[in-house]
Amino acid sequence: KFEPIAKACDGRDGWGDPAPPAHVYGNVYMVGTCGIVSLLITTPKGHFLIDGAIPEAAMEIAQNIRDLGFDPKDVRYLLNTHEHFDHSGGLAGLKRITGAKMVARAEAKDALENGDTHPTDPQKGLFDPVEGVKVDQSIADGDTLTLGKQTLTAIATPGHSPGGTSWRWQSCEKGKCVNIVYADSLSAVSADAYKFSEHPEYVAPLRTTISKVGALGDCDILITPHPSASNFFDRLAGKAALVDAPACSQYAAGALTRLENRL
Repeated sequence: KFEPIAKACDGRDGWGDPAPPAHVYGNVYMVGTCGIVSLLITTPKGHFLIDGAIPEAAMEIAQNIRDLGFDPKDVRYLLNTHEHFDHSGGLAGLKRITGAKMVARAEAKDALENGDTHPTDPQKGLFDPVEGVKVDQSIADGDTLTLGKQTLTAIATPGHSPGGTSWRWQSCEKGKCVNIVYADSLSAVSADAYKFSEHPEYVAPLRTTISKVGALGDCDILITPHPSASNFFDRLAGKAALVDAPACSQYAAGALTRLENRL
């Protein structure tokens, strides 16, 4: 029995602050840190792992997987929401631990392999490069990955970063199946000198992505790369509804307001 993640992370939201693993729904588990979500989706044919937090967290994530009773070497696919180091920095280490195939959109490939942000990324220069991870397979908007009876669908959601990707799938528990969306970050965050108003070519796809996420139907459970962005820990603790169909539209509406305020 693990200490509830909301209690363990109370007052701790660092990207590398260790967190206990937590059951989300059905075959879905939170195995990341107090400040960064990493999701394990299990199947009898192997597992999916989405996001690797910072480099130092790779070992913590692998241990969380073991503590749940699963073998990290059974992870078949490593996936990612976006190529900023706080979500992708641990992927190289996790690939060594798991031997899994790294799958990403083509737009994220160079940044993931270089361990640095794309030249057009608003956050370019904010952080030092980290160890890159080799991308074994490219995936496009609407493409799927399947292990056994579990299928994940990629959703191209550029804007927070050029290669932003969200994921959706269905998981079942006690005969009730729900649609889960792991929606990428939608925030307009940048290096200090960057002005979004000077880059309409970048703002346009961000607006499109926000609208796209807001229009996603069947968004029963919303999860975001930063747990605070979707009140994730309170929802896991039962302090707020875990299943909340309007969550994607509300998440997008908040992101649009913050974008307009930034502009």
